[in-house]
Amino acid sequence: MSKPIEAVCVGAGNRGYRCFGGYAMGHPEQIKFTAVVEPLEDRRKRFADTHKISPERQFASVEDFYAKEQLAQALVSATQDCNHVETTMPAFAKGYEVLLEKPMSNTLEGSVKLVREAEKHGRLLMICHCMRYTDIVSTVNTIIKSGRLGKIVSMEHRENVTHWHMAHSFVRGNWRNSDIESPMILAKTCHDMDLIYWNMGPVKRLSSFGSLIHYRKENAPEGAPKRCLDGCPHEEQCPWSAIKQYLGPNTGWPVATIALDMSIESRREAIATGPYGRCVYHCDNNVVDNQHVNMEFESGATGTMFLHGHSHEEGRTMRYDGTVATLRGKFSHGAGHSIEVHEHGTGKVERHEFGPGIGSHGGGDAGLIGSFVK
Repeated sequence: MSKPIEAVCVGAGNRGYRCFGGYAMGHPEQIKFTAVVEPLEDRRKRFADTHKISPERQFASVEDFYAKEQLAQALVSATQDCNHVETTMPAFAKGYEVLLEKPMSNTLEGSVKLVREAEKHGRLLMICHCMRYTDIVSTVNTIIKSGRLGKIVSMEHRENVTHWHMAHSFVRGNWRNSDIESPMILAKTCHDMDLIYWNMGPVKRLSSFGSLIHYRKENAPEGAPKRCLDGCPHEEQCPWSAIKQYLGPNTGWPVATIALDMSIESRREAIATGPYGRCVYHCDNNVVDNQHVNMEFESGATGTMFLHGHSHEEGRTMRYDGTVATLRGKFSHGAGHSIEVHEHGTGKVERHEFGPGIGSHGGGDAGLIGSFVK
């Protein structure tokens, strides 16, 4: 590549700044951000300063940005799910090749509109299903497609969300309420449903059910206040304490999402006044903390996907049973990943060990962005 791809970042929050912006800083020979669109001034300035973007290429609104002629070859859209359509649709007519955060849209109508607009103008529309780019997931897919397992008869996939991740993102955070953002099946398990489709093909029939069991007002222990800083008598034993989660030594994800300044004073102010300091039993959340999807595939195989938000360990576990062998896999964030293939005829067990990967999503984000650039 003689020179890097020039790109615009639309949405300079956590994903825009740390994931996509971070990749550009680490791979300046591949991609360079030359414009930014972000309504919040402090986030916009942080991104612009990091990437040395001139003031005339900094925009507070997509309307101001799209009023200009095409400023780069590519556009990376990292806005909130509910804004994906309106912030991305004009990009194709302007000539941008697009990398869009998952889910493509939180409505079927929005997804169809985006695809049709991209096809109309002959533009790339690539969705951030980054899990496909991890070593373990791509290896699982290769093994299944190779026929090593024989004909797949059944599969099981579990999305195990830790109690603290559930509290941060889906009780206190941006994806807590399906009236304002994507429901859990899109916000979290669209990764998992994508992988199941990749490995198993189309679904013929399905059923799904789930509920919000725990993170409800009626389950609050006696005397629990609205905020963790308001003198909660249960703080010492509470696994969801905002004091423990956000005022400790960790300043990476997810702590880095609550404020730009990671000083103790700034973080304390954030949980004193912002959404992340609320008691998990006194929030406006309505998304499920458990969901089960049963599937019958066109191949005749059956499968299940199970999500819950009460795990001790963050990660995914999977099992594919074929007529020749069984594959069991574990994708554990921070602890490494592994696959076992158990041959039915010989009893032989083949093991594959993988490291945790470099960067976010087990290295999947880096692989995704690299693939987009190519």
